[in-house]
Amino acid sequence: MAKDYYEVLGVPRSASPEDLKKAFRKLALKYHPDKNQGNKAVEQKFKEINEAYDILKDDQKRAAYDRYGEAAFQGGGFGAQGASEGFGFSGMGGAFSDIFEEIFSGGTARAQTSQKQARMRGSDLRHDVQLTLEEAFHGKSVHLKIRVPTTCSTCKGTGAEGGAQPVSCSACQGTGTMRFRQGFFTMERTCSQCGGTGQTVEKRCPQCRGAGRAMQERSLETTIPAGIEDGARIRLSGEGEAGVRGGPPGDLYIFVKIPSHPLFQREGDSLHCTAPLKMTTAALSGTLEVPTIDGTKAQVSIPKGTQSGQTFRLKGKGMPAVRRSARGDMFVHVQVETPINLTQKQKELLEAFEGEGDPEKTSPQSEGFFSRIRDFWQELRDAAREHEG
Repeated sequence: MAKDYYEVLGVPRSASPEDLKKAFRKLALKYHPDKNQGNKAVEQKFKEINEAYDILKDDQKRAAYDRYGEAAFQGGGFGAQGASEGFGFSGMGGAFSDIFEEIFSGGTARAQTSQKQARMRGSDLRHDVQLTLEEAFHGKSVHLKIRVPTTCSTCKGTGAEGGAQPVSCSACQGTGTMRFRQGFFTMERTCSQCGGTGQTVEKRCPQCRGAGRAMQERSLETTIPAGIEDGARIRLSGEGEAGVRGGPPGDLYIFVKIPSHPLFQREGDSLHCTAPLKMTTAALSGTLEVPTIDGTKAQVSIPKGTQSGQTFRLKGKGMPAVRRSARGDMFVHVQVETPINLTQKQKELLEAFEGEGDPEKTSPQSEGFFSRIRDFWQELRDAAREHEG
């Protein structure tokens, strides 16, 4: 299974060289074999940490890894040991198809591909933004500060000292690949000198060390639209990592997180709220005042005989639909509250209430339930008598 070198070191893809070094030192100290002698799993972990840091600490290797993953170092890439060592069909990167292209196109297809590879698109970035439900209701303008590889201001992204343009790789003649024979076959591997781009710089830019990019803190301002939902993402085109050697930049994706609310539960554009209701109001009718997400209050008309769990709908009091004027509804679920800490007078009044009227009319659900229980026990007794007889 392919490894994610950033996950191995426990850092984001936008991590600075200092962040990489700090993470490596911490993990290396923890998993060093001298401290975990005889533990094969720890030894393997230590090897993975070293492998990940060896790739990511080098700007050119890191750029190739961000673009192509581990495939950039297979079949003779940056990490190759020789012409035939470590060669495998999984690392050929489409070598057979490229050979056939050269047979029928005179080699021009491969050269064009290398020229495109030299200008690699920058990686996409992710940034999480947490909002309250109220902020999601109103929408919000957020200010972001992110560290991101940007085009080197010294060399203008060429990677060469003085802004000179890259030249064709002398090792592979600009094709990005090296050929060698293996038995009856002529095989190809990625050029180790240029990393498959087909181009090199004669003198590296001292600012970016030939990468054409440098880490920089950048400020961005964007608007989160009203009605945004938890887990939604917003794409900012061209605000990701700068491309390699003039390549187009990646995109920045903002992921929205909205934690649970103490009063409201959201379902799409609808809001649900559970509100306590006094026993007297539930029995005699009245009004219930409830808060709404827009900061105002609403009145709910409670009819006589309202029961726990009954739901009342407030139209247009829910969340707004994204980029539309319509609003969802709010649903109030009432829970009738049983009085506690009664005074002696209140107890006497309730006892008097209990002795008045017909229970089957005043408490039909309770009376009906106990009536069914009595019938159930009577059926059991009748069945037992028939069995004894």
